[in-house]
Amino acid sequence: MLAAAIALVGSLFFALGAALQQFEAAGTANPGLLALLRRPRWLIGGASILTGGGLHIVALGLGPLTVVQPMGVASLLFALPIAATLHGRRPSRAELGAAGVVAAGLIILVLLVPESDGPTHLGPQGVLTLLGVAGIAAVLLWAGSKAASPAGRSALLATSSGVLYGATATLMRVLVDGGWNWWYLLALPVPALLALMMLQRAYAAGHFGVSFASLQIADPLTAVAFGALLLGEPLPTGIAPFAAAALTAAGTVALARTSPLEARIDAA
Repeated sequence: MLAAAIALVGSLFFALGAALQQFEAAGTANPGLLALLRRPRWLIGGASILTGGGLHIVALGLGPLTVVQPMGVASLLFALPIAATLHGRRPSRAELGAAGVVAAGLIILVLLVPESDGPTHLGPQGVLTLLGVAGIAAVLLWAGSKAASPAGRSALLATSSGVLYGATATLMRVLVDGGWNWWYLLALPVPALLALMMLQRAYAAGHFGVSFASLQIADPLTAVAFGALLLGEPLPTGIAPFAAAALTAAGTVALARTSPLEARIDAA
C-alpha cells in the first residue's frame, strides 16, 4: 500500500510537470530548449517531473513492479485536468473517457510484460544498433509530422520522443544491470536530449492529451521491443497484448477527436 501511494503521488508530480511544460511550449513558433530554460514555470515543471521520477524509484524499492507500474499510468488521468485548468477550461467527459481507455490499455500492457531475470548485457555494436534504430525511427516520425494535422503532429512528435526515451531507458538499464561503462554513459544524454526537444515540439502543436498519451504509449513499448530484440528478454504472448494495444490506439484516436487545440492564454 505504501509503494502504491508513493507511486501515485509520483504520478501526480509527473503530471503537474508535464502540464506546466506544455503550457509554456504550447502555441510557440520555436519551442527551443534555450528559450524554454528562461521560463520559470517550465523549469518548475522539469523539477516536478524529476521529483515524480524519484518517487517512482522509491516506490519500486518498496513494492513489486505489478503494483507500482499501474500507478505510473495514472499520470495521464491527472495531467489532463491540470493542463485544462492552466488553459482556462474544463476537460470534457469525452476527453476524460478517452484518457481512461488509454490508461486501461496501458495498465494491461505493463502487467502483461514478463519480468526479466538476470543481468543485462549489450556490447558496443548493440548500443550503436540501439541508437541507430531509435534515431532513424525518430527522424521518420518527425518528417511525417510535417504533413500532419495539429493533432497528428502532436501524436507523431510525441511518439518520436517516446521512442528516444525508450532507447534511453534501455541504455540506462544496461548501465545499471549489466555493468558500468563510461562510453555508454557519455552516449546516454544524446537520445535523452533529442527526446526532450521532440516532446516540446509536440507540446507546441497544442493537443496536450494526444501528445502525452502518445508519449505514455511509445516509451514503454519501445523499451520492451528493444529488450526483446537486443537483450533477449521475453515478450508477452497470446491475444491479450494485441487487445490492449488496440485499446490504447482507440483511446488515442478518441483523444485526438475530443482534445481541443490549446495555446497559452498570454501568448501573442
